[in-house]
Amino acid sequence: MLNKTSITARNNVTVTGDGAKTLVLAHGFGCDQRVWQYVVPALSKRYTLVLFDYVGSGRSQLSAFNQARYASLEGYAQDVVEICEALDLNDVHFVGHSVSATVGQLAALEIPERIASQVMICPSPCFLNVGPEYQGGFERADLEELIDLMERNYIGWAHYLAPLVMGTENSDQLIGELSESFCSTDPIVARVFAKATFFADYRALLPRVTHPALLLQSQVDSLANPAVGRYMHARMPQSTLQELPCVGHCIHMTHPDIVIREIDAWLGQVS
Repeated sequence: MLNKTSITARNNVTVTGDGAKTLVLAHGFGCDQRVWQYVVPALSKRYTLVLFDYVGSGRSQLSAFNQARYASLEGYAQDVVEICEALDLNDVHFVGHSVSATVGQLAALEIPERIASQVMICPSPCFLNVGPEYQGGFERADLEELIDLMERNYIGWAHYLAPLVMGTENSDQLIGELSESFCSTDPIVARVFAKATFFADYRALLPRVTHPALLLQSQVDSLANPAVGRYMHARMPQSTLQELPCVGHCIHMTHPDIVIREIDAWLGQVS
């Protein structure tokens, strides 16, 4: 039976800071909680931060990975639900990067009483191009080729994807950190998470999101272009969109000061 101790160990949960407002920071595909290292020092001075690794990522318990559960984003949302319940978190501001923005929406629909708002960093409800009405950025054939490369040459795939995600204009150090994170993830886990991330279409969730949400959109992003942010904003009734003068998909790493500023401003507006 799952309890607080087993869940915090399973997901390598870390709590820091002692502010009145609680932020849950959720990493994206191929990463772990270490990606928040550039924003944690400042945010922990003002808020209580809850960081974790999805099962199969970082220092989570790999033995808890279940392919059937984690073949869809609902499985990752269940991690969030169980963490919030185990720690008895309420009025949470869920900060999700990339696919974790969708994970946060799924979790909020299950535990709406615990989640007060969302901050979505470079979000995308669907990475696929779906006709002229929605351009998620990738043709299915291109993503299938990427998954095939992952299966044939995992290290080569990681070194190819990292600069694409981070943005080649950003530092080699940051690109290297992301590549190392990709390489440290178990290939079987990464493949399952990749398919759940890149082949999913959660656009139907957008109008169902009733809590306030802040969308932080990078102006140049190979994975989630500004049109995706505008598409989401138009369909989320309580959303605020900020298109930021940033390059890349990991702006919490490349432009931490801007992200910190936007989070502070947002939390000053919402209860």
